[in-house]
Amino acid sequence: MASFQRAAELQGLLEGVPLPATRRELFHYAAKQPGGETFRVELERLPERRYGSLDEVGEALVSVQPDSSGGAREPRAESGPPPGGEAYTDASAEPGSVRERGPES
Repeated sequence: MASFQRAAELQGLLEGVPLPATRRELFHYAAKQPGGETFRVELERLPERRYGSLDEVGEALVSVQPDSSGGAREPRAESGPPPGGEAYTDASAEPGSVRERGPES
């Protein structure tokens, strides 16, 4: 797997490539750039598909998005009453006003 720095360097090298582009088109464009041959391994690791942005190329090399394969987690139980008590859900409460009496403890 490529490092974040290496993925960013490849994205910089690919600036100017016509997008969307296939892996093969990215490979050919990089080969024409000075130093492009040093990214051969990273480009060969890219999945074969069309890339609509250089961010997609970077994401394919080094995933920065959270892994969603773990399934949805169950929500946690409430930790107590909402701040402000019943006034929290009172639609008629005036915003920013000070109440005569505070919440009961």
